[in-house]
Amino acid sequence: MKSKRFASVWDAIEKNSAQAENLKLRSSLMLALKRHIEREGLTQAEAANVFGVTQPRISNLMRGKIELFGLDMLVNMLSTAGLRVKLQVKKAA
Repeated sequence: MKSKRFASVWDAIEKNSAQAENLKLRSSLMLALKRHIEREGLTQAEAANVFGVTQPRISNLMRGKIELFGLDMLVNMLSTAGLRVKLQVKKAA
């Protein structure tokens, strides 16, 4: 059996390259939010208050429920946290 190499886990599980790119972006933003919440020592309830969302929404974020978050929501939450999102576009390899 031949093994196939992928640039990321998202490329391995998603056949559509556009969707794989979207998943990569969302996972990066979710990880940044999770790290911010942990670094600040916020409870889920406190984080929910800061971001203007519900505590279950923060729970979903912390558990990595990527399918429940869109790019717009994640960028808005990061901005509310006082974090800046920097996007870099480059030609695919």
